[in-house]
Amino acid sequence: MKLLLVDDNDRIRKMMRSIYSPHFDEIIECDNGESAVRAFEITNPDWVVMDIMMKNMNGIEATEKIIISHPDAKVIIVSQYNDETTIDAAKSAGAVGFVSKENLYKVIEVINKNNKEQK
Repeated sequence: MKLLLVDDNDRIRKMMRSIYSPHFDEIIECDNGESAVRAFEITNPDWVVMDIMMKNMNGIEATEKIIISHPDAKVIIVSQYNDETTIDAAKSAGAVGFVSKENLYKVIEVINKNNKEQK
């Protein structure tokens, strides 16, 4: 499986890479939503883990653009903001899941649950 990892914080991306690398054959990294949309077109990943607050294009906008072009894309939004408005915005954008940055390990749970439902 291939993962597109999108976060503007290098340290957070490095930490997420270490958490997720045992579960993916390849991880592509981007530091903003604009580059994530381009990278999705080129790499066609199985999953996207997308931060919300980024420069150029935020994660909600990037998720919307990816889903419009690729309705079957699987995007999980991760954010330090886990209020109902933010979670609703992520779902409205087309994300299949939302995970608080306080517990990034839950991303794997969302992926495993989704993969089981697909079978």
